[in-house]
Amino acid sequence: MTAARTPEAATEVSAATDRETIEAGTAAPTEATRLLGRAVAALGGVEREGQTAMAAAVERALGHGEHALIQAGTGTGKSLAYLVPAVAEAVRSKKRIVVSTATLALQRQVFTKDLPLVLDALEPELGSRPEVALFKGRSNYLCVHKMAGGYGEPDDDMLPVPTGPTSDLGKEVARLHAWADETETGDRDDLVPGVSHRAWAQVSVSGRECLESKCPMLSECFSQTVRDHAARAPIVVTNHAVLGVQAASHDMLGDHHALIVDEAHELVGRITSAATHELTLQRVDRAGRAARRCGVASEDLDRAARALDGALGDCEPGRLRLGLPEDLAEAVDLLRGAARAALTQVQKTTKDTADGARSGGSASATAKMATAALTEVFDVCEELLGEHGRYVVWLAPPDGDYDSRQAVRIVAAPLDVAGLIREKLIADKASVFTSATLALGGNFDAMARHLGVDDPISMDAGSPFDYGRQGILYVASHLPRPGPGGISEEALDELAALIEAAGGRTLGLFSSHRAGQAAAEAMRVRLDVPIMYQLDDQLPTLVERFREDPRACLFGSTSLWQGIDAPGETASLVVIDRIPFPRPDEPISQARTEAVAQRGGNGFMAVSATHAALLLAQGAGRLIRSSEDRGVVAVLDSRLATARYGGYLARSMPPLWGTTDRDTVLEALRRLDTAARERGV
Repeated sequence: MTAARTPEAATEVSAATDRETIEAGTAAPTEATRLLGRAVAALGGVEREGQTAMAAAVERALGHGEHALIQAGTGTGKSLAYLVPAVAEAVRSKKRIVVSTATLALQRQVFTKDLPLVLDALEPELGSRPEVALFKGRSNYLCVHKMAGGYGEPDDDMLPVPTGPTSDLGKEVARLHAWADETETGDRDDLVPGVSHRAWAQVSVSGRECLESKCPMLSECFSQTVRDHAARAPIVVTNHAVLGVQAASHDMLGDHHALIVDEAHELVGRITSAATHELTLQRVDRAGRAARRCGVASEDLDRAARALDGALGDCEPGRLRLGLPEDLAEAVDLLRGAARAALTQVQKTTKDTADGARSGGSASATAKMATAALTEVFDVCEELLGEHGRYVVWLAPPDGDYDSRQAVRIVAAPLDVAGLIREKLIADKASVFTSATLALGGNFDAMARHLGVDDPISMDAGSPFDYGRQGILYVASHLPRPGPGGISEEALDELAALIEAAGGRTLGLFSSHRAGQAAAEAMRVRLDVPIMYQLDDQLPTLVERFREDPRACLFGSTSLWQGIDAPGETASLVVIDRIPFPRPDEPISQARTEAVAQRGGNGFMAVSATHAALLLAQGAGRLIRSSEDRGVVAVLDSRLATARYGGYLARSMPPLWGTTDRDTVLEALRRLDTAARERGV
């Protein structure tokens, strides 16, 4: 595989010749680069070398049916770089191209902003304007049949008390009904401000619950209208959650010529989540209630549920390396038989109720809900009792309660999803995977392996930012090695000194909520700057406050490492408390590490180090968001400077100027703070 290009090596490239010139960045301009220039000019922008190189590589992959991995740093303009050749290919080949983004918010930006700009710019050049469509899961849309009472009363556990028109839930549902009379899309994203998950669940259905062609209100269905449009459109914009269903369950997108995956570093995690299944007592109880609504007795299900509850009560959380214990296996087998029998009875009852079935009325809807709930239970039981080589199986405590010694869930996750991606998403079609973080440790090997991509075109489109001049990577090498008990006092002292020198203006990225909360509490006592923590409010609200008050600090874990965009002095300092390795007892990482070792590889580097490198790259990428940004990424984990794997991790991060000199960093932060104050920021 060709090594990643450095930003300094970025030159004008083309997709017209062989792949070596594409990866090396030495080919001549072609149609894609010419069209990109037109689009950039129409938008009043300036062409960027990395953007031109990327457009040529995408053109090559789409035109030759190849796979491409393209790293494009912040500011490269990667959306235009893949949309321009995608639109050109759709017009030229008359074939469908699917573009997927990581989140609904990014999907909306591509569909409502980026893609229309490209279409406007290219239509005079191409002579036509291809149709484009949005594709999301059914649960993102109002269900007009459910709102009309077609699904009967909602499930008991969806209704808090009180539920009347004066309750918070009642007010939200009333607002949804009023909005349903005026919306043209029924799309949850078009409802501003939004509503709670519980309220939305009263007016929407999942894909498994939808009556589809049997729905009596199909002609009025928001979701079906969108799907019908997407089936015709040459360009479809979707999200990774849909790709997860496509890979792990069934075809949703139909035939298409090519797949472009933006924010591709998140795809493996999304597909792993989609292919992960849980069995809980609550899920079995819900299936039993759904069966009873169809007039089907649930005694066998109830008996199996009690057996499951009893067997789980004797178990502690942990990975099941040898499969289910005997008592638990017997309970799951009993549950599988009961779910199968109930499914048969529901189908028989539905068939006998011919009028309800033909009309698509509440009888059909009730049966569909029961079928979905029972099938979900049956499928999980099948997986748990099947061959465990493909799955990692473990017993889990209640969500978020890592200290609990009571198992309440059986979880089965795929050991590897590279095969799913290869077989279900990119087989026999062109594919482009792009992100700001794909080259880990300086090459694309790890990401190609995880994504199931063989022999891809690989290139680094670089970044327009001068990272070595704009930012510093500071490793606090004098601090003791982090221990298992959260953040140390020495690290807290270092954190306080850094924030004080920066005058606030800090984004704190922590490897756990325990460490982040401890740091927030300590800094609130020690410092006279606003300290916000991720769990204090809704994240969009906190991020907005963070941007509005440049002296504020925002601390958090998990979701703060990716997607936060706070340019300017707001985040002059990004602090990372420790290298974000997965927890040693995390079942999926543990099993994948062992599988690599059994094949003779280095499990730690292939799994834990890759995971950490990806998050470090994303976290450090929060610092430089524009050409005017200046600041410091401070890592309070000495292992980044002293451990053998430290170089691999550092090479995965943006090429900031590196140092371990504490005084140099504190003085740099003070100068940045003084300059910001002089500008009144």
